[in-house]
Amino acid sequence: MEFNFYKYHGTGNDFVMIDDRDNQFPETNRELVAAMCKRRFGIGADGLILLRNHDKYDFKMVYFNADGNESTMCGNGGRCLVAFAHFLKIFDRETTFEAIDGLHDATYDNGLVNLKMQSVNQISNIEDGHFLDTGSPHVVSSVSAVNNFDVFNTGKSIRNKSDFAAGGGTNVNFVEWKNDSLFVRTYERGVEDETYSCGTGVTASAIAQYVGKPAKENCEVPIETLGGKLSVSFNWDGSNASNVWLKGPAVQVFKGVYQS
Repeated sequence: MEFNFYKYHGTGNDFVMIDDRDNQFPETNRELVAAMCKRRFGIGADGLILLRNHDKYDFKMVYFNADGNESTMCGNGGRCLVAFAHFLKIFDRETTFEAIDGLHDATYDNGLVNLKMQSVNQISNIEDGHFLDTGSPHVVSSVSAVNNFDVFNTGKSIRNKSDFAAGGGTNVNFVEWKNDSLFVRTYERGVEDETYSCGTGVTASAIAQYVGKPAKENCEVPIETLGGKLSVSFNWDGSNASNVWLKGPAVQVFKGVYQS
């Protein structure tokens, strides 16, 4: 089998993109997806995304983690898919598409993608910090010296806690304010390692900073990750976040043909 693919990244969070508007990709072949995402032996990526036709909206997003399993929403993956759809001339500047967690609006402007995320209506205080769902489940934990923090081992231990087993585990973010930006490092389930950036993770991390604070409109949190800079904006009513937007670059790196 041969598949044409494109490689994209959003602040170092990288994805294999496939134009599957003809519905030819064997999405049930988890071993194939994992092999394509495997670094050094395949293309190498944090996930694989299919772009498919939609009968009402511009396109549909189908997302797989690097382990080959279809997963919940991926924020940076969604932004990269918007850039890919723009490259394919599916839309000009504004678009609406469907992902596993529902509809998303987005805009594309000279390499920058602004993606509307789902509203957050429940935030739980837990032993490790805060737990919330931004399309994917996330724990947000404030730490000191985040640059030197053991993200892999600490993140793995929290990700596998029995508290989160019913939902398939959780992603884990470790955050610290540095020079007026929120520095976020993320352990991602499905990748089972730290990634350079995580869109739903930085969104959850930004919103968690407003827990306990009074209501405020037009909150904007500048984000720094290992892979680059993002920003998250939203309205905060004192306990919930709405009109949530994730903004940052999405870059096409290369294209090729995968042979299996």
